[in-house]
Amino acid sequence: GMYKTNIRDRNKIIELTREIALSKKPVDSEMTLSKKPKRSVIMSDEVQPFGASAPLKDLSIDNSYWDRKMEKCYYDTDLKAKEAVNFLYKKNVPVSSIQKAFSTGSFGIEKNRKLVPTRWSITAVDDMLGKEIMEKVKRFPVINEYRVYESVFLDNRFEILMIPQAWSYESMETWYPGTLWNQSPTNFVLYSDSETYKGRTTYAKIGGCYYSARLAVLELLEKEKRQATVIVLREAHPGYIMPVGVWHVRENVRNAMRSKPLKFDTLEEALLRVAERLEIPINFWIENSDLLRESFTQKKLTHWI
Repeated sequence: GMYKTNIRDRNKIIELTREIALSKKPVDSEMTLSKKPKRSVIMSDEVQPFGASAPLKDLSIDNSYWDRKMEKCYYDTDLKAKEAVNFLYKKNVPVSSIQKAFSTGSFGIEKNRKLVPTRWSITAVDDMLGKEIMEKVKRFPVINEYRVYESVFLDNRFEILMIPQAWSYESMETWYPGTLWNQSPTNFVLYSDSETYKGRTTYAKIGGCYYSARLAVLELLEKEKRQATVIVLREAHPGYIMPVGVWHVRENVRNAMRSKPLKFDTLEEALLRVAERLEIPINFWIENSDLLRESFTQKKLTHWI
């Protein structure tokens, strides 16, 4: 159901929605709609598809049982939203649960609390957690070899390349002809963005997927107490007929990080492996990658030192 409200409202429907978001388990609910739902599907690569909808007249829910850690943050009206997000993450609350609660304005200084669009809350949480971990990772030693991690899901292929250099990050994705975000019958579409050791201050052009994948690779580096230059390469093939949201990017990259990496002595060897797995020629990726071009340049310079 759809419900129009001010982002700072605290009426019955908003409070019940917040209860659902803070609940530890799914909550049975019943909606009364003011008119017949329209037949439509709203799709985005950042959130799950939305089906038929109509204005919401009333909402009721069964008893809900809040997650105790979420409840603690909700009632602490002096705790900043960023601090609440990091606290919950460290207490092993799923990122998706934190994002839902964040979107309902459940955290932060009381006077600043407000509703946040779902896709903004997803990116905000991924970004906050990523930045927190990143500052730790930058203090760790660099990895000793070139690594390749891999994952395939929903006709998406992920190749994650780690280079033994100081922390920097790039996310690149290509959409095949005939996919939802590329209606061209013949040409690939490439989206990419990157950041150096200093981080970034502007929103990534590639969107929420950038931050979801960054969080996943940083989690592994923090666990290993290492840093690296990381490049995430993604091919979205025609079988990916309906985007399901950035969560699948985060979980795909996490899945890759859980696997045993392939290790190589040189960048060329690592890229040969990546080339075997991806269908788009490796030269296309290199030509469009800020960090790969930079890595080759640095390698040539160190040859003369």
